[in-house]
Amino acid sequence: MNPSPIDTVRRYLDALQAGDTAALVACFEAEGCVLSPFLGTMPARSFFPKLAQASARSVITLMDLFTNVQPDAEVTRVAAYFRYDWTLLDGSLVAFHCVDIFDFAPGSERIARMHIVYDTHPLRAAVGDKYA
Repeated sequence: MNPSPIDTVRRYLDALQAGDTAALVACFEAEGCVLSPFLGTMPARSFFPKLAQASARSVITLMDLFTNVQPDAEVTRVAAYFRYDWTLLDGSLVAFHCVDIFDFAPGSERIARMHIVYDTHPLRAAVGDKYA
């Protein structure tokens, strides 16, 4: 049985918590991209190594998964709502609620596009731009 998009999102969240860049990239189509509040739109293969360079540890607390119910949707869409406890390389901890929205092409089990949604104002005020 082929994995479903929800299975892929669960695998993605596990890889995010583990800091496994190769596993994160493997969840995406070859041309898959990430839309990030901090970094803009980037290929997944570039985004996750950059995230790893800024991160010491991640703890993901999944609160819910949602999937689209539009009968004629051109994509399958899954949203993951979770708390992200992110320890940066300098040891500072940033904790926030986040929603990642994953788009899958018809019949695909790999992510075509992921849109990250969270309020950046408190994060920027607390820690600045840790990707720099």
